[in-house]
Amino acid sequence: MKKLMLLSFIFSLFLVMKPEKNMAAENLQAIIDSMKEGAVLKLENKTYEGNIVINKPLTMTGKAKTVIKGDGTGNVISVKAPHVKLSQLTVSGGSMDRNSSEEYAAIKIYTDHNVVEHVTIRHSFHGVYLSKAHDNTIRYADIKGMGKGEIAAQGNGIHVFYANDNLLEHNTVDGTRDGMFFDYANRNKSYDNNITHTRYGLHYMYSDENIFKRNVFTMNTGGAAVMNSNHLKLEDNQFIINYENQSFGLLLLQANDNDIRNNTFYMNQRGLYIDQATRNTFKSNRIIQNQIGIELWASSNEQTFTLNRISENTIPAVTLGGNSEHNAWSKNGKGNDWGAAFPLTDFNQDGIGDFPVIYHSSLHQLIEDQELTNLFLKSPAISIYEKINATLKDDEVMFQDSHPLAAAKAQHSWILYLVIAGAAALIFRKGRHRLCIIFGRNGRKI
Repeated sequence: MKKLMLLSFIFSLFLVMKPEKNMAAENLQAIIDSMKEGAVLKLENKTYEGNIVINKPLTMTGKAKTVIKGDGTGNVISVKAPHVKLSQLTVSGGSMDRNSSEEYAAIKIYTDHNVVEHVTIRHSFHGVYLSKAHDNTIRYADIKGMGKGEIAAQGNGIHVFYANDNLLEHNTVDGTRDGMFFDYANRNKSYDNNITHTRYGLHYMYSDENIFKRNVFTMNTGGAAVMNSNHLKLEDNQFIINYENQSFGLLLLQANDNDIRNNTFYMNQRGLYIDQATRNTFKSNRIIQNQIGIELWASSNEQTFTLNRISENTIPAVTLGGNSEHNAWSKNGKGNDWGAAFPLTDFNQDGIGDFPVIYHSSLHQLIEDQELTNLFLKSPAISIYEKINATLKDDEVMFQDSHPLAAAKAQHSWILYLVIAGAAALIFRKGRHRLCIIFGRNGRKI
């Protein structure tokens, strides 16, 4: 009898305790639903069950160990009201279903004037998704995907779809498909974001008048792919070690009237890859130690390169599919600094070389015909190939900079000038001395 009573007591406890688990999600959603507009909801250091929908303006803030965990079937947090603020949360457990008509995310925002800050996102298809949502701020989000081996099975860190005038700053994205994806999204600003180990750090389609400053794109298959987009400003960004076959720091494809300045392109397979692009300006960039500094297809016209440092690349610049005669390698009498590979003199010390820099190469045809050529650009065989074709006069002009910068070499040019002047004076004095010996001082031959 006592055993039966004990079993009954345990069973009753189980019945009482079981609903408690399910109540967590219901309670959080119920609390949200019961709150007044503009209220502040402070969460504890514990795990709350998703999925939740925020349908009124409010602030929801957590603590260091506050977790909202989805059930893997949808968005963990859906923001469907304006003026919502989320902060100090860890969000995980969004749906990973790629075949759904809904693009699921850890945090999906459908409205305007919201703020998401200091959130950690794990185990979700997309991290933060802005869907036709404008004037939002996403800052200090730490978003981590499953890594490059699972790229096809996951979404993007920050996805901006038909969303304008948003601010994305100080976010970190690692191991997602694309770090930040813009699709029909205009006038957004992205500052101080760090994107690593993705397919494209920045993937950009049909989006105009956006600004990107001080972002770092490193160890991605491609740093930034800008396609069918115009009037962008890319300034003070770093595109570093995006290095696989056919990788690049920055790709411009059918992208026009963009301003790219003060960026660093360092140790990429190709620093810049430009195809079917028009009227882009490249100013004061550092394009250094890439396999190919600039790969410029003849389908691109009216590019302007000025005041850039293009040095220590295996190939400084190559034109494919034709010539680059419709592009400019200087502006207002100021070209580019091509480094030690193109020694310059600057006798009048105006910072401009005394002679143009002209680069011939025969590799363009090899690169066009053999895609794997990029894997062997540092091989000694490539330089031998170039020398043989130069002898056979089978190479072509890749670029001509009529006003190359010599400012970095001004001191060396001045020393060279003194050396040449001194040598000339010495030769002249020796010549006079010899004439005196031969003819004598009165001009008669001795």
